[in-house]
Amino acid sequence: MASIDTTSESARRPFEGRRVHLGDVVLQGVAGAAAAGATALVLLIAWKVVDGARPSISKFGISFVWHDVWNPVVGREAYGAASFLFGTAITSFVALLLAAPLAIGIALFLTELAPRVLRGPVTSLVETLAAIPSVVVGLWGILVLGPALRSHVEPWLHSALGWIPLFGPPSSAGASIFTAIVVLTIMILPIVSSISRELFLGVPAELKEGALALGTTRWEMVRGVVFPYARGGIAAALILGLGRAMGEAIAVTQVIGGGTTISWNLFNQGDTLASKIAAEYQGATSNLDVASLIYLGLILLVLSLGANIAAQWIVRGVARRHGVTRGGRA
Repeated sequence: MASIDTTSESARRPFEGRRVHLGDVVLQGVAGAAAAGATALVLLIAWKVVDGARPSISKFGISFVWHDVWNPVVGREAYGAASFLFGTAITSFVALLLAAPLAIGIALFLTELAPRVLRGPVTSLVETLAAIPSVVVGLWGILVLGPALRSHVEPWLHSALGWIPLFGPPSSAGASIFTAIVVLTIMILPIVSSISRELFLGVPAELKEGALALGTTRWEMVRGVVFPYARGGIAAALILGLGRAMGEAIAVTQVIGGGTTISWNLFNQGDTLASKIAAEYQGATSNLDVASLIYLGLILLVLSLGANIAAQWIVRGVARRHGVTRGGRA
């Protein structure tokens, strides 16, 4: 029993008693410097944003978050982020609602259903979609997607679901919140589908084969084995996709039209935190105008950090429920 205990103890501390080599010291120093540099970079960005937004924070305080007035006229300046927060929330969450089933369906098709000859080409095409520059997606939204939605989809949605405030009368302009939602759906689709595909590929084949051997259908195997095994990662992928949607600026600026009022009608023009900053920062007319735009950036930074923290919390929570600790032992 003593020998077993000794072996167990040495297994827990495999590097104790080893000679210290120069390579180990260099590796530890380089890796530690990289981690410290990344941490310092995040802190410096946060500090600079807070410092730049300080004049607006001093003047408007926390009320900036729920006021929806945006008047940059010198002498009558008044700023608030409510309409842009609303635009960010509605575009991001509706885009995620549309993208989630599509992305998971694509991942399931590529891992469980697609013929082997199709998996490689389709996977490459889906991943290529993520590499298209956002400005190109925005141009396509202006020239192709916006006119098509305005002429065909928006009137149909209004006639079928017009009793819901979200689907009010279509606007005559090609730009709209709805166009921005569809563009964001396209942009986050490859991110969520790629992560979900890797998660599904990580499900042990023994579990899937065992479920099929017990007589389950393929759908029952997916529902009972694949989804429970990967659900934590899927939730994290969806939150990362949400963060991507909240932070997208160029493509949304091109297709959303711009607006400073809260509108529940998806067919009207609007703005998000990111699109407002991208559209007006270079033309800001005063120090307070610049500070207020940076204040919008501070809010967006907090939301993005919150999304990433939530993703990590969900993954760790699922890992704990599955009996996995940080060290990888049950």
